[in-house]
Amino acid sequence: MKKTVVVLGAGMVGVSCALELQQRGRDVVLVDRAAPGRETSFGNAGVFARSSLMPMNNPALWAALPKLARNTSAQLRYDPRFLLRNAGWAARFLYSARTGCFEQTVEALDRLITLSRPLHDRWMAEAGVQARLRSNGWIFLYRSEAAYASGMLSRQTMDRFGIQTQTLSGEELRALEPHLAPIFPKALWIQDAASVDNPGAVVEAYAALFQARGGRIVRDEVKAIHRSQDAWEATGTAGRLRADDLVVALGPWSRTFLRDTLGLSVPMAYERGYHRHFGARPDATLGRPVYDIGGGYVLSPMEMGLRMSTGVELADIDAPKADAQLQLAETAAREAFPLADYRDSEPWLGRRPTLPDSRPAIGRARSHPSLWFAFGHQHIGLSTGPGSAQLLANLMDGAESPIDPRPFAPARWGL
Repeated sequence: MKKTVVVLGAGMVGVSCALELQQRGRDVVLVDRAAPGRETSFGNAGVFARSSLMPMNNPALWAALPKLARNTSAQLRYDPRFLLRNAGWAARFLYSARTGCFEQTVEALDRLITLSRPLHDRWMAEAGVQARLRSNGWIFLYRSEAAYASGMLSRQTMDRFGIQTQTLSGEELRALEPHLAPIFPKALWIQDAASVDNPGAVVEAYAALFQARGGRIVRDEVKAIHRSQDAWEATGTAGRLRADDLVVALGPWSRTFLRDTLGLSVPMAYERGYHRHFGARPDATLGRPVYDIGGGYVLSPMEMGLRMSTGVELADIDAPKADAQLQLAETAAREAFPLADYRDSEPWLGRRPTLPDSRPAIGRARSHPSLWFAFGHQHIGLSTGPGSAQLLANLMDGAESPIDPRPFAPARWGL
């Protein structure tokens, strides 16, 4: 008989796990309270990029910390009460910015991103969404020569890992993106990156592929889990599911879920972020995503319009929306590009799950042999979801892993 698996969470990571485990011959049920791709995976900038190997907590963070601590920038906003309640996470996050941990993190994330891209290409073809993919890279924008110089560590790291980049002068940038305002004297074109015009729709297409191959999707919120007679039982408002193995891929909700169901303490914080869609003034176009380093936002061409996604807001998962960061980002974006009216009535808010070392937890739970984790992908679940699924499936099969699984082991945080 086929081994059965319940996967909790239908974002990019959870759907990828369901697809990969199904491919390995397991009978998989995918469970989420929302439709696939409608939570955290819905609202990102749509970029697949090896440049995402750079975590926020890198050695350059120390020089930026005095400015960020003032809590006035578009790049980072925080609720002081949240940080006080999560002081342990904050201390470990800063400690992980030291060189040794940073080097381990960038190597591990690069391998996970690199593992993911061929699977994305295959699944996009099989799901019929190749037309959503652009392969013309993305661009980091610098508002001064000094800002460009401050990004040296990032450029050196990308060079060391063989990521294809090209430094652009202001004139070269305008040749690529002629409708950007002439306020950026330098830019960095990440040439081997790709992007999609609707990341939520890509997750939906992967979920539809999973269903077409016989997979089952259940809309429910699981409230309790326990082992019974060598099987897991997951109980929600709509009923009970049984499975040999259980995968928790609930993104930012993994923390409270594991605390409430199993009493586990997950050292996770929530890097919240916003997005809003804009039209463009007549004849103004943008050919690929751009990241305005000084403005603290990414502007991405989407089928819904130009999506402006913001930086990081450290706050409780369900704290009310705050307008300050979004307003700062919009002001900067309108300086950079001829944006027109809003395409949506309200800004979207998402939550990105971040562990202190900016690496996800992928693997077996220490105290529950048939409980598996795949969460904590911070900003890069889109770039790392398929690779995470392949790594997890190999660990579940007892097979040799395509990359070193140890940097992602849940046991490093006592899980």
